[in-house]
Amino acid sequence: MVLLVDDETRILDALRRSLIDEPFEILTANNAETALQILASQKIDIVVSDERMPGMAGSEFLTIVCRDYPDTVRMMLTGHASLDASIRAINDAEIYRLLLKPCGGFELALALREASEYKDLRTAAFRLLKLARGQARILEELERSAPEQVKAARTAAAELSKDTPALAGPALAARIRMDLVKFGSRPSGD
Repeated sequence: MVLLVDDETRILDALRRSLIDEPFEILTANNAETALQILASQKIDIVVSDERMPGMAGSEFLTIVCRDYPDTVRMMLTGHASLDASIRAINDAEIYRLLLKPCGGFELALALREASEYKDLRTAAFRLLKLARGQARILEELERSAPEQVKAARTAAAELSKDTPALAGPALAARIRMDLVKFGSRPSGD
């Protein structure tokens, strides 16, 4: 879900129309306060905010989003941001991209697709990191409780990898996948 934030209704309408054929659900807000209410009530994947808005500047709003909703990808859209505002948005709000007005529909759509892919990759990386940490804890426990068996298993694995160099990397993954399918167990995500 994408949240577009701009105080100019005509710009929000134009951006929404330009994304009509894109696979994103689009929400809009005409100020930062309304956008924060939307963020509090719905899971938003990507926020695109104008910099110059009455009340709260986009860089300040995006800094709050960074603090309170760190998994939300943040982008700033501006026609005339000062260098200070741009630096603040990059450093404090950790924006993914700075888009300049007028921003065409194709440019915005491409930026949103890339931001969505970035979010998916980042989510997968965190999931893998969590899995790796869990496996490391299990291995540490195994090494404490059964050090000889772990040593024997490592030696056998090293010998096996020396004897079958063609199975390294992608070829090994493909073979494992074929074996899983052959024996009726499909890997998740397929």
